[in-house]
Amino acid sequence: IDEVRDAMRGMLKPKIKEVVVGKLQVREVFRVSNVGTVAGCYVESGRVNRRDHVRLIRDGVVIFETTVASLRRFKDDVREVAAGYECGLGLENYNDIKVGDEIEVYTLEEEHDTSK
Repeated sequence: IDEVRDAMRGMLKPKIKEVVVGKLQVREVFRVSNVGTVAGCYVESGRVNRRDHVRLIRDGVVIFETTVASLRRFKDDVREVAAGYECGLGLENYNDIKVGDEIEVYTLEEEHDTSK
């Protein structure tokens, strides 16, 4: 019976859970030709990674959800920026970023049902 239950559990779709891993504050906005809008951000807590998902929040309301298109420190492309540092962040398919916006960084993790 346990083998059948384990086999059936493997056939179930895993639940996807969002885990917030960082918060950024937009301090400046740059318009870059051939790239679009880049947000000059300060990483308030956690971290931001090039492969992360992000939520743009303006006045407490979620405006847009997307992924990180580009991540830079000064002129260098980087994979990750930790809390306490500034970075340039480009959002995939979105350019209407304003000073004062917040960016919430999250990852998606699979959560398998382990109930019996």
